Amino acid sequence: MNKEELTLYLETNFPELEKGDTGDFPMMWVNKDNLLAVATELNENPDTQFNFLFCETAVDWLTHFEVIYHLSSTKYNHDVVLKVKMEDRDHAELPSVFSLWKAADLYESEIYDMFGIRFSNHPHLRRIFLTDEWHGYPLRKDYKDENTFSL
Repeated sequence: MNKEELTLYLETNFPELEKGDTGDFPMMWVNKDNLLAVATELNENPDTQFNFLFCETAVDWLTHFEVIYHLSSTKYNHDVVLKVKMEDRDHAELPSVFSLWKAADLYESEIYDMFGIRFSNHPHLRRIFLTDEWHGYPLRKDYKDENTFSL
């Protein structure tokens, strides 16, 4: 599928989701409760076969978080972006996509470590850069660094 065909496919198969375009890739806003169902459909559908999660990251907009998934099909050579907006900064949690893409293991651990966003059903969510004793999440816009050391 080229970009236009993929965009038409997304509009036809996910009419309830808000669509957009990143300039390079078609994009869809997904509700956190539907994330796993949409991701599974894109991964397992023979027409799309998004079998590669090449980036998963988060953005703190101070009023909310966004978690962004860049998916690729190595069979069809097409890409799509999924975005999930989370208003609840104090209890930010999404279902893990680890069961679909093993690359989510490190991506989700990094997001947890830096933003404090949890991923339910992740097999071993953990801090990977900071120690377990570290307080806070450094990539949050409201983070205050109380862990600095003076020399």
